[in-house]
Amino acid sequence: MMRADAHRPPAVIAGAWRTGVLGMRSLARRGVRASCFDCNSSYDGFHSPYGPGFVCPDPDSDPGAWVAFMIELAGRMGGKPVLIASADQFVSAIAAHASELADHYVLSPGARLQGALANKDTQYALAATHGMPRPGTWCVNSLDDINAVARDARFPCLLKPTHFREWRRLPPHHPFYDTKVALASSADELVAHWRLVSETTPTVIAQEIILGPDTSKRVYMSCYSGQGRRIGSALVRPLRCDPLGLGPATISEPVDDPEADEICDHFLRSVGYSGICEIEVKRDARDGRVKLIEVNPRLSGNGDAAQYAGVDLCWLHYLDMIGEDARPVARNGRDFRHVVLRADPVAIIRYHRAGLVSWAGVLRSYKRPLAFFDLDGRDLRYSLETFYRVIRSIVRELLRPLLPRERRRADAEAGAAKVLYATSSGVS
Repeated sequence: MMRADAHRPPAVIAGAWRTGVLGMRSLARRGVRASCFDCNSSYDGFHSPYGPGFVCPDPDSDPGAWVAFMIELAGRMGGKPVLIASADQFVSAIAAHASELADHYVLSPGARLQGALANKDTQYALAATHGMPRPGTWCVNSLDDINAVARDARFPCLLKPTHFREWRRLPPHHPFYDTKVALASSADELVAHWRLVSETTPTVIAQEIILGPDTSKRVYMSCYSGQGRRIGSALVRPLRCDPLGLGPATISEPVDDPEADEICDHFLRSVGYSGICEIEVKRDARDGRVKLIEVNPRLSGNGDAAQYAGVDLCWLHYLDMIGEDARPVARNGRDFRHVVLRADPVAIIRYHRAGLVSWAGVLRSYKRPLAFFDLDGRDLRYSLETFYRVIRSIVRELLRPLLPRERRRADAEAGAAKVLYATSSGVS
């Protein structure tokens, strides 16, 4: 394993959630002095053995204070730290304030493009301009817009905010509070969903659902140099997701899919991308075409799977940013299952409840070797918290049908899953 020399600069990971911890771990294992920051002090990065965590102002609500914090942090780190984003909020903040940060940090040459891709509106506009296949997608700003979508779209459809965190501004009792998407099976339901969020976020994305099972998804994880050269990539397919059909993978495995690889690589080269990027696509059961779900221009949870496949995206990105020759790395061909242990037990219960997986299928999905996103032999606190959260989430999910409101939501989720999986071949 190549390790950092003492002359290499420190790294600062923007975001202290688990993806940020993984970024610090990747670099600390190579001898790089790493730290992280976030405006949410409850995240795991503030208790990580791989580096200190710093509480920052919220760049959305107080951008001036955030920039001042960033300049002070760079001075505290010494030298000119390498700044790497692990959360959309900070991708946007770095892009918005790149000119103010450039004198204090080593920034990705693609920082502003990453900011554009972090916004769903501009992300889908870039996809359309550069020939990235996608389902029917509309930017909705008004009642007239949503009525037009309801008239023209194929259902089921979904609504999502331009930034996922926008629905955190909804009241806690709101049905879409802190959610990423709202699924609609009919035109009337789509309009009703928009009305529910329109006072807080009138501008949303409406999109046709790509039908088919989660195993039809592909997650492309990559790193491109400052000159736009691909220096590392890996591809996985989810076996289960949470929420069913719409959320991130809870268990996945490496896969060879030259078509999906070529589509994603072509898009990133076409836009002139530089840096770490994750693209989620899915083969539509209705026409067999691979279509875009979303782009995440930052460190991601699935990037941990890439590391087990022999492609350490964070390290490659760091080397490229400091001007060293990062030689292209290919996937090692190792077969494994990558598990998000805090999420998969609940996903199993929901898939089984919806009739989408048998218990024998669950056992088959856990064939060895296994790689865990949220277990770490060097971080006992983090691993113990994972076990605690697993037990708590299983108990909560098993009790869910006993609560009338939660039972209705569970029934709705199971119904939605059956719609999404309408063309699936059945229970595995």
